[in-house]
Amino acid sequence: MNISNVFIKIEKFFYKKNQIISKEIYKTIDQILKEDIEGKNNLLEILINRQIIEKVEITLLDGFIFEKLIEIKTMQKKVYKYFPNGIVSLKPSLKIDYQPLQFLLKEKQFQEADRLTSKYLCELSNLEKKDKREWLYFTDISSLPREDLITIDLLWRIYSQGKFGFSVQRQIWQLNNCNWNKLWQKIGWINNGITRRYPKEFTWNINAPQGHLPLINQLRGNQVLYSLFKHSAWQNITDI
Repeated sequence: MNISNVFIKIEKFFYKKNQIISKEIYKTIDQILKEDIEGKNNLLEILINRQIIEKVEITLLDGFIFEKLIEIKTMQKKVYKYFPNGIVSLKPSLKIDYQPLQFLLKEKQFQEADRLTSKYLCELSNLEKKDKREWLYFTDISSLPREDLITIDLLWRIYSQGKFGFSVQRQIWQLNNCNWNKLWQKIGWINNGITRRYPKEFTWNINAPQGHLPLINQLRGNQVLYSLFKHSAWQNITDI
């Protein structure tokens, strides 16, 4: 199958702005990968054209194809030749270098990525200069730079097939009439009405409920999350 035919098969998924990787996407990509080496190379070429040459906005499908390709040992060297740091291109204007977070998420080390995310948020709000707290108050949230918050969220979404991220949690909250108890239940932060104990009772893999990660002050009430969900970062944000 040539690259034109491969692109035709998956083009519609790029334009759908999928919020999750559907069963149809799984099936289509798996079919292409099972055909022959040409199919795998064609998928890589599509990524190169989109993310390196055309520099289009990254989608969940770009991330999914990248992850499926690096699962194949014979493709790893080729993929990392073009994407040595991962599929997400980090802007130089960001306040922090998020490459360590991208690496942890790419490797599915979600617990370590969660800890690093909390550390980054504290750094962004300059807490280390003010005091020695390792958590956020709701009054700290407004000081978080918009571009950095969007980048952290993007990394979580891309490397979880759209399952994790602050914007994912926010959407679940909104779809449940901004009801906190329903949110906690949906994302699995409570079990039978009891708050889960950190860290052993949380799920640190891709099989966790939608919106389960990252954790942010999950034991400190809802003021921090409310402030986060109201942050200007989510204004006019587009689905990927």
